[in-house]
Amino acid sequence: MARLLLLFLPGLVAIGTVHGIFMDRLASKKLCADDECVYTISLARAQEDYNAPDCRFINVKKGQQIYVYSKLVKENDAGEFWAGSVYGNRPDDEMGTVGYFPSNLVEEQHVYQEATKEVPTTDIDFFCE
Repeated sequence: MARLLLLFLPGLVAIGTVHGIFMDRLASKKLCADDECVYTISLARAQEDYNAPDCRFINVKKGQQIYVYSKLVKENDAGEFWAGSVYGNRPDDEMGTVGYFPSNLVEEQHVYQEATKEVPTTDIDFFCE
């Protein structure tokens, strides 16, 4: 039985493999509501349309609501970006789309928790599938 499992194990690993690319980091630190950056900081509304320049970012339409999960700490001359999720109008869009957007694009409508935890960003924060 053990030999049979060893024969199939490489195939199972290959099935679970995700292909993607690690993009350049936009910042080395981010502000979150908790140490894992899983809790929603705020609900914001887009003040204008935004077309994502690459896979790290999300497309946003004026008036669309965005749930904010982290705020990148601005470095040097880089722009100030927040991470959040947007949801479409389709019933099957339960997961939404997650990515970065310029902070000056939105107006916060409701703050759920203050972003007081400064944590380092990781490579996975800028991974694109």
